[in-house]
Amino acid sequence: MALGAAAVLLLATACSDGDNEPASTSPSPAASSSSPSSATAGTKTITMENFAFSPANPEVRAGEKITVVNKDSAAHTVTAAEGDAFDTGSISGGKSGTFTAPAKPGEYDFVCTFHPNMTGTLIVR
Repeated sequence: MALGAAAVLLLATACSDGDNEPASTSPSPAASSSSPSSATAGTKTITMENFAFSPANPEVRAGEKITVVNKDSAAHTVTAAEGDAFDTGSISGGKSGTFTAPAKPGEYDFVCTFHPNMTGTLIVR
């Protein structure tokens, strides 16, 4: 009987949230598709931390959007070493930015223009 009373109390509480929608404990498909984790699904990420790129040799699809996260306190860039295939510009410490991979498959060396010892190779498939 106590279990039944608890269930009624829980149901009454759930229905009194004022939005006239049924209470739900599982996310709806629309809610889950807008969550931060699924919004970044399929997007490549390069992390800048301890004055290094991780991964140093990311593999991406041609034209794919790449997120760059700076976990250092110093500003960094992700800049194509030759030509102008891509360049994030300065990304302040604790901030992030994005760029688009070149449309042409190949290997593109990149560097932080502020810290030339930070290097990597973007592999475009």
